[in-house]
Amino acid sequence: MKIIDIGANLTDPVFRGKYRGKQAHADDMPHILERARASGIVGMMVTGGSLSESAEAVRLSREHPGLFATVGCHPTRSSEVDKHSGGADAYFAGLRALIDDNRDIVVAVGECGLDYDRLHFAAKDVQNKYFERQFELAAATGLPMFLHCRNTGGDFERIMRANRDRFSGGVVHSFTGSADEARQLLELGLYIGINGCSLKTEDNLAAVRTIPIDRLMIETDCPYCEIRKTHASHALLATDAAWTAPDAKKKERWDSDSMVKGRNEPCMIRQVLTVLAQLHGVNEAELAERMFENTRSVFFKDVEYDF
Repeated sequence: MKIIDIGANLTDPVFRGKYRGKQAHADDMPHILERARASGIVGMMVTGGSLSESAEAVRLSREHPGLFATVGCHPTRSSEVDKHSGGADAYFAGLRALIDDNRDIVVAVGECGLDYDRLHFAAKDVQNKYFERQFELAAATGLPMFLHCRNTGGDFERIMRANRDRFSGGVVHSFTGSADEARQLLELGLYIGINGCSLKTEDNLAAVRTIPIDRLMIETDCPYCEIRKTHASHALLATDAAWTAPDAKKKERWDSDSMVKGRNEPCMIRQVLTVLAQLHGVNEAELAERMFENTRSVFFKDVEYDF
């Protein structure tokens, strides 16, 4: 089984044992990556959500074979563009330089898009302005896009349609919309990324069922978006599953063989796979292979790496 986690926020300090600025336990990145490999993960896309975070995603990807970076500005971080010491032009020149200097490991422009659920971080006009500008990066570099959409009242689809000829393809990750919203994204030729946050409610499950498997990608969005006992999807996790999640302990009781409670990890992608297979009535291995090929065709067709 081969799995690519398209959305892993491995630049988050919690993966170095640091929570809210305080070191709670040792840096356990090597153990996290080992558990990921044991679960069937052969590649991960490390999400870049700002200029500095994108640089860190690139650094991590250089350090660990099988990791690849996205480079872009998340909508909730778009307010930092105008505060950059050199202004917006310098900020985007920095993103472009990261891409140009690391074409072997940068596989997407993003994470970019719109998020109207968190306007306290960045106003609509700012989000729209700098979302539009990232199509310039995609057009100039030929890279696909790693996209974010939350409660945008149609603005996201409108902008995507206006710019669809400027980028080769992409995925709307962490999808939580309706079946109609999924249909609109599919009509744009986009793929849809599913994680635990995509599977919280019965309405979520109904929407995900409508997405054909040849347009699905899989992710964790770790350290967020784990499947919880309160989620509708939890009932679909088989008790006799072929893969069993590692033990998890509170961070105060951390040891290298255990996950940390409340900190989602890449290996937990196997739970997302189990739920997706249940929803689509297919074998897990078959579905994993299809999503692996989907991901490779969009993000890795020009990347020389032996998965």
